Amino acid sequence: MRTAAETEVRRPSAVRALTALLALTAAATVAVELLNWWYAPEQGFGLAARTGWAMLRSLGFLLLIGHVRRGRTVARPFGLILAVTTVFAVGRLIVPRQGVPPLPGLVGFAVLSALCAAVVWLLYRSPALAGHLVRHRPRLVIDRSGISWRETPPRRPQVSGWLLTSRVAAFTYSPLMLVPALVAAAAILDGRLIAAPAVLLWFGAGIATSYAVLLCTAFLMRGKRWARSLLVVVTLVVLAVDLPLCWWLLGVDGLVRDGGPLVAAAALTFYGLWRATRAERAAPA
Repeated sequence: MRTAAETEVRRPSAVRALTALLALTAAATVAVELLNWWYAPEQGFGLAARTGWAMLRSLGFLLLIGHVRRGRTVARPFGLILAVTTVFAVGRLIVPRQGVPPLPGLVGFAVLSALCAAVVWLLYRSPALAGHLVRHRPRLVIDRSGISWRETPPRRPQVSGWLLTSRVAAFTYSPLMLVPALVAAAAILDGRLIAAPAVLLWFGAGIATSYAVLLCTAFLMRGKRWARSLLVVVTLVVLAVDLPLCWWLLGVDGLVRDGGPLVAAAALTFYGLWRATRAERAAPA
């Protein structure tokens, strides 16, 4: 049995560097959001909801640290979508409704963007990390020796990292719809009762999207070709529902702040599916 000290020594230096970088990025996310809240001219309910969602991403970076230290294969796609959506989530709050952004906010956003770019570069360009991130999640195994909890490869056929990236990106659709729906709920409190049915529809669509994505990705991970087309259709429907509601209930400002991150996640989903299909076609050659 290896001790914790022996395990730490055997980890590549790139793993320790990435762990420190992720911890710094998590702290920077909180710092930039608090800075933006301090300088914001309007500290209303909408800003509070968006800020709270953006700050929750710091917990995502801490969760990613655990995946990296354990060498999990899911660390790469999780880190990519977390970095991309964090930049969009924070960037949409830096720009005020009127005027120019404050200089401290711009500096903080630039630092956070550089940290996220460094995270993605290490995850996808470091050979040491490529050899380290190969483990799967532990599972409950029942065999002749009894019941044990150990790492086992998944029973489904092996899928490419780009399909995993598309899966992780698609799972962000639901929260990216529910956050602006929560912001739009403030319109009901302000007396715009005509918006109530649309807000309820928005919430319902966000919840339904989570189940639709779960169904698509379950078959996607099992190598079903039709699941890719279904995920494309789900993504287009999500965009067709969310973007008009953002524009109608939250205005152009809401369309940019809340629709932009969803468009980025959808683009990453499409790109992952395209790269996976391209790699499969080139494999026989």
